[in-house]
Amino acid sequence: MPKPIEPRDRRPEAERLGRPLSGWRLKVYTVIFEADTRAGRSFDLALIGLVLFSIAVVMLESVASFRARHGTWLTVSEYLLTAVFSIEYLLRLACVRHPWRYARSFYGIVDLLAVLPTYLALFMPELYALVDVRVLRLLRVFRVLKLSAYVAETAMLVEALRASARKISVFISVVVMIVVVLGTVMYVVEGPHNGFSSIPASIYWAITTMTTVGYGDITPKTDFGRAIASLMMLVGWGILAVPTGIVTAEMTAQRRQRPATTRTCQVCLSEGHLPEARFCRDCGASLPPYQRD
Repeated sequence: MPKPIEPRDRRPEAERLGRPLSGWRLKVYTVIFEADTRAGRSFDLALIGLVLFSIAVVMLESVASFRARHGTWLTVSEYLLTAVFSIEYLLRLACVRHPWRYARSFYGIVDLLAVLPTYLALFMPELYALVDVRVLRLLRVFRVLKLSAYVAETAMLVEALRASARKISVFISVVVMIVVVLGTVMYVVEGPHNGFSSIPASIYWAITTMTTVGYGDITPKTDFGRAIASLMMLVGWGILAVPTGIVTAEMTAQRRQRPATTRTCQVCLSEGHLPEARFCRDCGASLPPYQRD
């Protein structure tokens, strides 16, 4: 009798970390890693709530008046949250077949950093504020809420930034040369008696002026210096728009290169179905109507 074919798990995370085959590890894995189940979704939502609560605890602990009145409550809450996150991290390592792969993954490192500062603070109290790194764990909300479209758009933005890297590097090099030259000119025109005490200080003024920040700690006093400053402000408006145009052009090119189909099975979440397909090739469920980008 032929061996029955098990349902194919198409999720890259399951393939990379090693989804358990049976036993308590499979049950824990389903709750912790699979947000498409009711238990997994509830777990992730509860985890996000604990992360938000722990960040609020750290913020309140930094307020001296609040810490003086509720210091004991804040300390107990922090240690309880750290214990919960530590147990969760250990369960993640225990329920996968390749725990080292998870420990080296992005989320594995973030999960470790979420609990490590509290333990290090026992020896170096100044490191306690680093527990705010837990905010990175909120990135799991993309998986919990199934915002696959936003994940795809994020990947497209990253690819556009990567494709624009050389052009933006050349642009930044030109801007650096401009601020160095004009900063040096302002040092000569205004001089130390007007606040331009050195060429680096003048370059700092040129950067704040070119970016239209204008702190006002250094200002030109002569008419010629003010004319140069006005020119730099006008040039700064145009310069700020250049990187945006470069990235926008690359994003447009990336969008044109994307496949025309955006169909995803709502049951098993498999992707890449042909436009004429009516049923999922993996689970047999009905597919949503065909749409073009």
